[in-house]
Amino acid sequence: MNILMVNPEMPSTFWSFRNALKFVSKKSSEPPLGLLTVASMLPKHWEVKLIDMNVCVLKNRDLDWADFVFLTGMNVQRKSFQDVVSRCQSRGVKIVAGGPMVTTESETFTGIDHLILNEAEETLPGFFRDLEDGCAKPVYASGHFPELQKTPLPRWDLLDKKKYASISVQYSRGCPFDCEFCTIPLLNGHKPRTKSSEQFISELNSLYRIGWRGPVFIVDDNLIGHKRRLKHDLLPALIQWSEAKKYPFRFTAEVSMNLADDETLIQMLVQAGFEHVFIGVETPNDESLAECGKSQNLNRDMTVSVRQLQKQGLRVSGGFIVGFDHDPPSIFEKQIQFIKKSGIVTAMVGILNAPTGSKLFHRMKSEKRLLGVMSGDNMDGSTNFIPKMHPTKLSEGYKKILRTIYSPREYYERVKSMMQDFHPFPEMKPRITWNDIGALLKSMWILGVLEKGKRYYWKLFLYSLFQCPKKFPLAITLLIYGFHFRKIAESI
Repeated sequence: MNILMVNPEMPSTFWSFRNALKFVSKKSSEPPLGLLTVASMLPKHWEVKLIDMNVCVLKNRDLDWADFVFLTGMNVQRKSFQDVVSRCQSRGVKIVAGGPMVTTESETFTGIDHLILNEAEETLPGFFRDLEDGCAKPVYASGHFPELQKTPLPRWDLLDKKKYASISVQYSRGCPFDCEFCTIPLLNGHKPRTKSSEQFISELNSLYRIGWRGPVFIVDDNLIGHKRRLKHDLLPALIQWSEAKKYPFRFTAEVSMNLADDETLIQMLVQAGFEHVFIGVETPNDESLAECGKSQNLNRDMTVSVRQLQKQGLRVSGGFIVGFDHDPPSIFEKQIQFIKKSGIVTAMVGILNAPTGSKLFHRMKSEKRLLGVMSGDNMDGSTNFIPKMHPTKLSEGYKKILRTIYSPREYYERVKSMMQDFHPFPEMKPRITWNDIGALLKSMWILGVLEKGKRYYWKLFLYSLFQCPKKFPLAITLLIYGFHFRKIAESI
């Protein structure tokens, strides 16, 4: 069999970093880890190719070569996903589709020959057996969450790693929390399942052998979901590995706010090579946090928690939401002030949506407020249900947040505030590449000459260079991110 793995195109969104990637001559922020992992599950005698439409073009000759196209996608990739389905149909190529979007919305898709729902370790083997026997079914699904010891090493050999700004790996799936707007409990369960430390280190060694050095994004739903196993199994092994290899990777992960309560865990993460975490802050309004079941963020001063993490060596990015039923008219100014005081530079602010299958989706449906499926773009200013707040007020307030936090003055002040708080782990020395030097020169020309707000750029440039030179590479990175965020905000 000839198998073509296809990752649909990601539109220009907050998380695509498309406007920033041009500075470092990269095509995509990260590779399609799911497809690379599924590729390792295929029979060894099958021929496999990968087309990531974010880094190269899907050509008709690629489709004509294939016996099957294996297709995945998230909501934000829906348009490109459907375009690929249409192209496959027109050329008579059979499609096998899986991933989070088709798992939660399988009944909405037509033209797909075989749907592999839920987790591939559980559902893909049955498809292979039936395919060999000539009786493959249209849908394969499972309500069982497999242990991750079944998960093979990703097929890095299918990847042109030079086109990516970072590489993705996975340690665990599942989250112990139950936020109303989240589909993780549906997709991956409440009980976090982990790989063994030996298994995870083996993946890192495979990355090290192919020559990767630099950012590694651990894509777990919540890295600290199983804190005991993380502290007593993975992190001791990862600390030893990183020290022995002289910190070849800089790790990023998604965590919950309760990380700030465990100083030992924070120190271990930093010592293991973590320098950046994403946290779902959502809102500084306690009534809205209670509404969505975000218990881990209640009864705490989240500004203090964020700044504590940054002072100990973990730069914090945050997700924020407006549009909760309990949001007061003052919520927009509250969000602006929280983001400013916390020093969160990378602040992703979106209007609340109800993902298909989430508790919020079912509540909106029962209240007859549901309007359709969500776009999947966290920052396109849309929502798929009727909000309690007047839609015009919600839209205008949302735009006000973006205009404010990503204006050059506000953004650069936040970068400076974060730089003053942030104390990177001294053992992780900056690795400067030719791409980094090119990005610096491009930033000086584009941000320091062509763009508005150039005086703020040079002010922070000189401050970082002379007051905190060890953080200078980080400052340039964040200045480039700001360019991308402004372009996204301006497009809304």
